[in-house]
Amino acid sequence: MNNIFDSHAHYDSSAFDDDRKELVSALPSQGVCGVINCASDLESCATSLALAEEYSFIYAACGVHPEEIEKCGKDWLEKVKAYCKHKKCVAVGEIGLDYHYVPETREQQMDFFEKQIILANELDLPVIVHDREAHEDTMNILKKHRPKGVLHCFSGSVEMANEVLKIGMYIGLGGAATFKNARKPLEVAAMIPDDRLLIETDCPYMTPVPFRGHRNDSSLIPYTAEVLAAARNTDAQSILNQTRDNANTLFNILL
Repeated sequence: MNNIFDSHAHYDSSAFDDDRKELVSALPSQGVCGVINCASDLESCATSLALAEEYSFIYAACGVHPEEIEKCGKDWLEKVKAYCKHKKCVAVGEIGLDYHYVPETREQQMDFFEKQIILANELDLPVIVHDREAHEDTMNILKKHRPKGVLHCFSGSVEMANEVLKIGMYIGLGGAATFKNARKPLEVAAMIPDDRLLIETDCPYMTPVPFRGHRNDSSLIPYTAEVLAAARNTDAQSILNQTRDNANTLFNILL
C-alpha cells in the first residue's frame, strides 16, 4: 500500500534509539509519504525538529503535553513559540488534558492547554490534542477558542465526535480501533465525514492487532486502515488516500 500519512508519531522516543536511522530511512520504501512527529516537552520540540530537518517526509508538532507541564520553566510559552516558527513545524502539539495519569494538576493543565491554543490561533497553526478522561473540559476549551486541528487517538462517543466536527476539527484514529473490544472507535469511524478523518500510530505505542505488544511504527498503519475500511464500507487504500489528502489540508503540506 502507499500514501500512508502518519498524523501522530514519536520517533524521538528512546524506544527507537537502537535502530532509529535504519527504521525511519526505510519508511518511504514501505509506502509512507508523511509523518507528523509530535513533541511532548521542550526537549522533544528540539528533537522533533531535528528529525524533520533530517528527513524530508517528516514534519514536527511542537508543544507541551499535560504530563510534562511541571517540568517547564517560567518562560516555557516563549520557547514553544520560537520552536513553532520553524519552517518544518506544522502544528502545536501534543497538547491537551490528561486526568488519568496526572489528575492532581487539572487547573494547571487547563491553563497550559488554553495558552497553547491561543498561541496556535495567533500563528495560524492547527493543534494536536491529547484528551484522556477529560472529555468535558477538553470540549469546553475547544468550543471557547475554536482552533483548527485534530483530536488524536480519539476515545470519545459518537455524540462527542459530532461536537468535534461542529467546531471544524478532525478526528484521529489509530491502532486502538483494531483491539478486541473497540466498539466506540469503530462507531466513530463509521460516521466521520471523508474529509475529517486522520490515521495515526502514536508510535511506539498503540500497536495494531496482530502486532499488539510489540513496538509500533508507521509501516503498520495498513492494519488499522483495513479495520477502518471495513467500518466505512470501503477499501484500505482508499482510506490511506483520503487520510493523506486530509493531512495535507490540515497541516498545509504539499505532497
